[in-house]
Amino acid sequence: MSVRRLAEDSVQPASFAFNPENAVWAEATIKKYPEGREQSAVIPLLMRAQDQDGWVTKAAIEKIADMLGMAYIRVLEVATFYTQFQLQPVGTRAHIQVCGTTPCMLRGAEDLISVCKSKIHHDPHHLNEDGTLSWEEVECLGACVNAPMIAIFKDTYEDLTATQLEHIIDRFKAGKGSDIKPGPQVDRIFSAPAGGLSSLTEEIPPAPKSEALTGVPAASEQPAQPAQTPPSNAAKPDTSAPETDPKLKTPADGKSAEPDAAVKSAKPALDDPNRPAGVDKPEKPDDLQLISGIGPKIEATLNSIGIYTYAQVAAWGPAEREWVDGYLNFKGRIERDDWARQAKALADGGEEEYIRVFGKKPR
Repeated sequence: MSVRRLAEDSVQPASFAFNPENAVWAEATIKKYPEGREQSAVIPLLMRAQDQDGWVTKAAIEKIADMLGMAYIRVLEVATFYTQFQLQPVGTRAHIQVCGTTPCMLRGAEDLISVCKSKIHHDPHHLNEDGTLSWEEVECLGACVNAPMIAIFKDTYEDLTATQLEHIIDRFKAGKGSDIKPGPQVDRIFSAPAGGLSSLTEEIPPAPKSEALTGVPAASEQPAQPAQTPPSNAAKPDTSAPETDPKLKTPADGKSAEPDAAVKSAKPALDDPNRPAGVDKPEKPDDLQLISGIGPKIEATLNSIGIYTYAQVAAWGPAEREWVDGYLNFKGRIERDDWARQAKALADGGEEEYIRVFGKKPR
């Protein structure tokens, strides 16, 4: 980034003060920050000073530093770092920022810069003869699809040609910049396609309700089908054949043919021989939630079947882990999170051993 310095002393005003309205705003802005953090208001105050005078003066920097209890050099560092702050006088009616980033440059930004050089001043950051206009080249202004574009203070003017920019400059120089509507200078709405929409332009008639929802025409709209009489020698269906899968039997209410939900989610029996042995609740049970993968609900479920200690979890064999997995309805969690190894580390040496084994604190 280029070096940015304050304007020469010859153009610097002797003092700075916020006007009454801005002074009230500045005090309210400072109060938004906690005591001892008032310096966070430095950027908003610098922006308001620039909005008031058009640029950030040395006197404004010193005034804001005094208001915030900051050293002058700290506020100067902020003002010179951010390119949004103008450090020398700009045009009283328009300061034109021409976007020179790739999309705009490919679409004619160089022609816009040439117009600024011919109608304002050959060099950027210089005023025209009557001090009403100035210009500079800046980085992306954020409307690349509308390239090339410029910004004048807080408004942008997009989709420009050199001729259009000449007209804009002439209007601002004459004090009639409000005649120019900001935004695209072609027949488009914001960033919509230039020249109007090119797709989805035909109105699609609404489909009948039944077809719109299911993709199938309503019964009343379907062509009538002729009645079909089976031949006299056709085999009759055997209505006495038994159902082969009782789980797929359709309920009497006809609402579902799915297998019984209880069959799908049944837990292993509590008297299953693979159930791990439980113990009575000890005086100080272990904090099972230190094992990654065990939360409050799972810990409560484990406690309900007599699991209270790290040593119990560490001692589970494959069959016992499978039983607990099924009982918790989290198939594969025990192996995935390696409960046994975590529990063994905690049982052997608590959190210190866990950190030594896993390189981090539990949970």
